[in-house]
Amino acid sequence: MHSLNKFFHLEENHTSFKTELLAGLTTFVSMSYILFVNPNVLGASGMDRGALFTATAISSAFTCIIMGLVANYPIASAPTLGLNAFFTYTVCLGMHVKWETALAAVLVASILFILLTVFKIRELIIDAIPADIKYAISAGIGLFIAFIGLQGGKLIQNSDATLVTIGSLNNPTVWVTIFGLLVTVFLMIARVPGAIFIGMILAAIFSLVTGQAQMPKTIVSSIPSLSPTFGQAVFHIGDINTMQMWVVVFTFLLVTFFDTTGTLIGLVQQAGLMKDNKMPRAGRALAADSAGMLFGSILGTSPVGAFVESSAGIAIGGKTGLTAVWVGIFFLISTIFSPILSIFTTAVTAPALIIVGVLMAENLAHVHWTKLEIAVPAFLIVVGMPLTYSISDGLAWGIIVYPISMLAAKRFKDISPMMWLLFIVFIIYFAVLNL
Repeated sequence: MHSLNKFFHLEENHTSFKTELLAGLTTFVSMSYILFVNPNVLGASGMDRGALFTATAISSAFTCIIMGLVANYPIASAPTLGLNAFFTYTVCLGMHVKWETALAAVLVASILFILLTVFKIRELIIDAIPADIKYAISAGIGLFIAFIGLQGGKLIQNSDATLVTIGSLNNPTVWVTIFGLLVTVFLMIARVPGAIFIGMILAAIFSLVTGQAQMPKTIVSSIPSLSPTFGQAVFHIGDINTMQMWVVVFTFLLVTFFDTTGTLIGLVQQAGLMKDNKMPRAGRALAADSAGMLFGSILGTSPVGAFVESSAGIAIGGKTGLTAVWVGIFFLISTIFSPILSIFTTAVTAPALIIVGVLMAENLAHVHWTKLEIAVPAFLIVVGMPLTYSISDGLAWGIIVYPISMLAAKRFKDISPMMWLLFIVFIIYFAVLNL
């Protein structure tokens, strides 16, 4: 225990082995849905769903453990939502690209990603983003994750007339979410340790009692083989030989770059680990992130990146890489205990995400709202992330407007060269996405 304390600097970060374990378990439960969602989404491209389940679990475990050991951050990673849909529905089904070739595109993008990390370009970008914008990113991610929770818990639903509307109370799923939310709020205000995790457990029990979830007939299952997808990206790298495929490569690169960079900034800000507006050990964190993407492509999955659900574990008190290591361990364990995960439905985890959104919204207090040149780009980031359902798109809105608003305020000298470069890159980013 002493060696763990020394390696992860537990006392220095005002945390403990027990807190980090609970934080890791909370984060894992909050993001475990990816083990089932990712195979379903990517499986529509023709890939083997069993191999995808194993690839998802192992690539997530690898990246989490590397992040924890190398960067000492409580940030978990897994194949990201959005990019897996782009992989399947746009590249494979829309462009009629074989899934093996699409995996090769992810591999090439991950190699370029690593080069950007090695040359510290990502680190320079993180350091160059103003403090107000960093706070807006964190708050925006909070609203985004709360929106995911409200949607997953069916408290809001789609509407042709108004895009979204309140969910129906006749839906039993809604009551699981409401129960979990009320219990979690009560426990948190009463300052009960581990309130978010306890809330999820009680919501899971409530869903079993009310028949919204069923206890699995078996607890242990065999691990599906990786052979159908393993190494296919390497074998088909020669297929990246057309302009269309290079557009696919750069789309994977751009979206992953800004999605994960924005997520890392927001989570480190939430954990209170930013120092003088800079992210300590940024190079290590970014290296772990990009290595995970490379590893995942070889196993056979879409890009791996930092998960916003890490904020649930941070809210519990996770402050060090031990939290991420625990998440990785739980992902490995899940390969044989996958049936039990079916109990933790989106309705069960939704209250945790909503509460985390509340906690991350605290960052709004640090934005200088009385200065319009700051307020406008910050506001666009905050509302852009949930409304576009994309961290990178919301970030792009704010970054594009920021230099324009600063010019209007005659604060030209406050715009760093990197912010001008990001302004240009994001314009290109939108142009590439709309090709």
